[in-house]
Amino acid sequence: MSLDVPREDVADFAALGVIAFTTTRQAGTFGTAGRDPVGEVMGRWWSLVASLHVYAPRLATSRQVHGNLVLVHRLTWDGWLRTDAADGHVAPERGTALAITVADCVPVFIAHPGGACALLHAGWRGTAARILERGVTELLRSGLDARDLRVHLGPSICGRCYEVGPDVYQQLVGQSISAPACVDLRAILAQQARDAGLTHISISERCTRCDNDRFFSHRAGDAGRMLAVMVAPAAR
Repeated sequence: MSLDVPREDVADFAALGVIAFTTTRQAGTFGTAGRDPVGEVMGRWWSLVASLHVYAPRLATSRQVHGNLVLVHRLTWDGWLRTDAADGHVAPERGTALAITVADCVPVFIAHPGGACALLHAGWRGTAARILERGVTELLRSGLDARDLRVHLGPSICGRCYEVGPDVYQQLVGQSISAPACVDLRAILAQQARDAGLTHISISERCTRCDNDRFFSHRAGDAGRMLAVMVAPAAR
């Protein structure tokens, strides 16, 4: 597989020299718990690793657990690193590719004109635990200004399709309700970005459930997973 895979690009990041996209259903699943043979799934992963090597000598991924742990990756290793129990990755310098799997949860892409990047996996738990804020905080530790950061909230389940129970609604919205109601994770994340001082915010118009012919959706019964990928190519 090359980087020409069927995908949704974050067009606004191209001007920063950052490659960022979410694969579509047509690219196949990147989750090993689905119906596809594990050998086929891992073949897609290794093909991606090889394709990304043109842009960066390292790829960071993790076993995602719907938490808010964000890992920071420095230029101290090469190859494919798969860490345990984390849902966010930050690359303060160019030359480290980042990837997460999604299927209704929000892929949060954050980029700086200098090449610093963050990629976060935000389901309702991660959103309630303010994983976006943690990612921004780690980027700012490098001396960046929040006003220079750009955030894009990628394809995910929309506010019309995502119904949650009263307990989850309370944790996300801070209001008590007596019956299930719909909630818009991307709207909440966008507000969290504004609260963190970000002003450049874009949101994909794609819903994984409304556009289920194009994307995998857990709520629609899919076992497949898309891949969100982000890399600021290493300087040559």
